[in-house]
Amino acid sequence: MALSTSEEQLMQLLWKQEKAFMKDLIEAYPDPKPATTTIATLLKRMQDKKFVDYKQYGRSREYFPLVKKTDYFSKHVNGLIKNFFNDSAGQFASFFTRETDLSQRELEELKQIIDNQLKAKKK
Repeated sequence: MALSTSEEQLMQLLWKQEKAFMKDLIEAYPDPKPATTTIATLLKRMQDKKFVDYKQYGRSREYFPLVKKTDYFSKHVNGLIKNFFNDSAGQFASFFTRETDLSQRELEELKQIIDNQLKAKKK
């Protein structure tokens, strides 16, 4: 199940903080800050989707992510490759390197990452 843009923004804050009370999450937003009721609604929807849970401390709830950021991002990238690039990582890489304004240094870094992955796969 996917997150809406608003839920994803809130999830980014929660991933960064690892666990947080609602007041901590609201404080992390840039101005103008969302209403408490808005954050409460988003957290409830994210809990229903099994992305977050909480521990109760008296009347306060400390929220924490149930899904790792890398797992969420990986699923999205794989879906993007499948849906927009005919399930071809090569087509995705070709598009990414052509259509983004990467410097020669950044391209060299990508090449090094790929070379390291190739070496790791051979072992």
